[in-house]
Amino acid sequence: MKRVAILISGGGSNMIRLVESMTQGPEAEGHPAGPVLVASNDPAAPGLARAAAMGVPVAAVDHRPFGRDRAAFEAELLKPILAARPDILCLAGFMRVLTPGFVQRFEGRMLNIHPSLLPKYPGLHTHARALEAGDAEAGCTVHEVTAALDDGPLLGQARVPVEPGDTAATLAARVLAMEHRLYPAVLRRYAAGDRRPVLLS
Repeated sequence: MKRVAILISGGGSNMIRLVESMTQGPEAEGHPAGPVLVASNDPAAPGLARAAAMGVPVAAVDHRPFGRDRAAFEAELLKPILAARPDILCLAGFMRVLTPGFVQRFEGRMLNIHPSLLPKYPGLHTHARALEAGDAEAGCTVHEVTAALDDGPLLGQARVPVEPGDTAATLAARVLAMEHRLYPAVLRRYAAGDRRPVLLS
């Protein structure tokens, strides 16, 4: 059984789906992984209470007192992570850029989900950028984390058509629904040692 730690910054809707997929209902039967920690850079992140209610240990390290010293923040964040002994680290709406040193420590076993069809639109405001470009489709990507922002080997993509009259908000809602399908599917395959990309549409 692979041990999974999940990092969040807010409500943690993707985290909730990952935990559900590993622990609840038919989806969890024979799952090769289980959640051992949900951690956040914001002690007030609503996702922490949701994770605790689902029976997952939680931890929080507020990034704000560390100012621009990302390495010092990460050193504190590492304490609960390493104590949980995760095999896989999942970023699920974790809104801090990680240093190369942190990424290297978990190289080959850290996943992230991003709300665009990478390599298109790394960074923020992905849905608005897709609409501005006149794209016919948008979507989301799960990838292995490398030191480069929103880069790394592709592990899954889900495609969503852009509809007439879409706003960034309406498109984001449909993409998020696909994120909730894609991330659990990728994690299950990845935890079983299979890195072939999961493709949904």
